[in-house]
Amino acid sequence: MTRYLALDAFRGITIALMILVNTPGTWGHVYAPLLHADWHGATPTDLVFPFFLFIIGSAMFFSFKKSDFTANSEQFLKILKRGFIMFFIGFMLNVIPFDTPLEDLRIMGVLQRIGIAYVIAASLVLLLNRRGIFIFSGVILLAYWGLLVSVGEAGLTLEGNIIRQFDLAILGANHMYTMRDVSFDPEGLLSTIPAVVNMWLGFELTRYLTSIKEKKSSVIKLIIIGSLAIGLGALWHLVLPINKPLWTSSYVIYTTGFACLLLAIFIWLIDIKGHEKLVSPLLVYGTNPLFVYVLSFVFVTTYLIIPVGDSSLYRWLYEQYKLFAEPTLASFLFALSHVILFWFVSLKLYQHKIFIKI
Repeated sequence: MTRYLALDAFRGITIALMILVNTPGTWGHVYAPLLHADWHGATPTDLVFPFFLFIIGSAMFFSFKKSDFTANSEQFLKILKRGFIMFFIGFMLNVIPFDTPLEDLRIMGVLQRIGIAYVIAASLVLLLNRRGIFIFSGVILLAYWGLLVSVGEAGLTLEGNIIRQFDLAILGANHMYTMRDVSFDPEGLLSTIPAVVNMWLGFELTRYLTSIKEKKSSVIKLIIIGSLAIGLGALWHLVLPINKPLWTSSYVIYTTGFACLLLAIFIWLIDIKGHEKLVSPLLVYGTNPLFVYVLSFVFVTTYLIIPVGDSSLYRWLYEQYKLFAEPTLASFLFALSHVILFWFVSLKLYQHKIFIKI
């Protein structure tokens, strides 16, 4: 049971961080660690989404273990259904606040990427053994590296990368995110393929950990694996930059390394030191992760369509924090207050034993 709690704590801190980095009082005043890297490189914020994929892969292991990893038509239909629901909800979040013409709606997004990656990752873990998963992962990362550099030096730029060209051809510029006045989707179609590997690594590392009976050994091995992955990602960065928008292969390995280290910390705190109460708030946050993420998005986005004077409720609330804090701190406190708010929502759901699966 204890290892489940460590994974729940991991899931909980991931959701808390997603709300924190997605909900500043204003994007004009944000502490640097809470912003994404401009292009190449990674900040702490760039670790959050890969952590989410990692933990979904981990959850897949426990889910499929119940059915002894049986691959049948019923199982695949469930996978497709769940993937479609996540994609559809993500698309509907793009529709809010209902003021964008259909021809200009963005198609992709965070949940859409999760939905697509889930269908691919979940289907193949039922068809392949451990060796097959690792071989497939290696092939994807190396092939994706080759694809990125196949168009020359421009392949790693915002305007000239092949990921953007693919999305332009399939989705169209009007249905893509705009980054620095350029139509480029950081959650595009082609760049979702290497994100599948983040899920697979979460799945396989969970399978590996559950086979280790000695707790200290789990922590030591996670630290070793995590350190090696970070080192490999950093070395790979020299020839293939770590880049979240492109979701480069080096980024996959680098972020998985940090996921291992964070998981090692939670296993050490809960399993070895017995500090379950210390991380209990995170355990609460980890019980309805996808639902709380969606709810927080809808809740906060609604602020933008409620007028207050000449502005919106969102802006007005942020201005209240500025009455006693400088702009950047006020922006942070605005975000932190919503982390706390949605923790209480999670707590109420947990107390009433309501677990909403998406």
